[in-house]
Amino acid sequence: MALQQRFGLSLVALSCLTLAACDHNDDNDPAPVPPPDISYSYELTVQNITQGQPLSPVGVTLHADAVMWEVGMPASDSLELLAEGGDNSEFLATAGVLASASGAAPILPGNDESITVTVQNEADAYLSIATMLVNTNDAFVGITGYSLAALAVQDSVTMMLPVLDAGTEANSEMQGTIPGPADGGEGFNSERDDADVVSFHPGVVTEDDGLSISVLKSEHRFDNPAVKVTITRIE
Repeated sequence: MALQQRFGLSLVALSCLTLAACDHNDDNDPAPVPPPDISYSYELTVQNITQGQPLSPVGVTLHADAVMWEVGMPASDSLELLAEGGDNSEFLATAGVLASASGAAPILPGNDESITVTVQNEADAYLSIATMLVNTNDAFVGITGYSLAALAVQDSVTMMLPVLDAGTEANSEMQGTIPGPADGGEGFNSERDDADVVSFHPGVVTEDDGLSISVLKSEHRFDNPAVKVTITRIE
């Protein structure tokens, strides 16, 4: 019986030693290696297909599932700044933006520009882009909340975009109210004197159409679509 007791105690002791060894963390063990970052890069080619409407520098953002404007709802302050004055700085800095890029310069009628934007570890990013038709009061072209999840590397998608009205400034076309080369007037003005909802733009009524107070001419008219965009995933 004494032998059995001693043998039982030995097994208990051995078990405790084994558990202690299993619980021991060697400070010299290497730290786990985090997975490498994965880059998702997209090239956007933006083509101006209007006759006489330069586009302001294009703002490109990647973000989570959301929209940066909605037809029938008021424009954000950042969209108002872009749509009235062509300034995309606040649009690019909108809360929730994961990555952004800006066009280098205005895009003249018939011309295009390619812009690359890259985000880390976000396979299901959403795209929003916007640009102003600068010979207008507050017309802009863009797309918001477009999912890029289905694009594999070297896949492309092309879309034709209509003109939208920010609804923040009346489409008076009067001298001093348009920032583009047709007038060289005021851009952004914080006062909202229009419907205050985003809508599809009805087009401009120029001096050649009989609107005597307009600084615009027939070449400043535009049809829909006004912009062609090709999105290619390059990484």
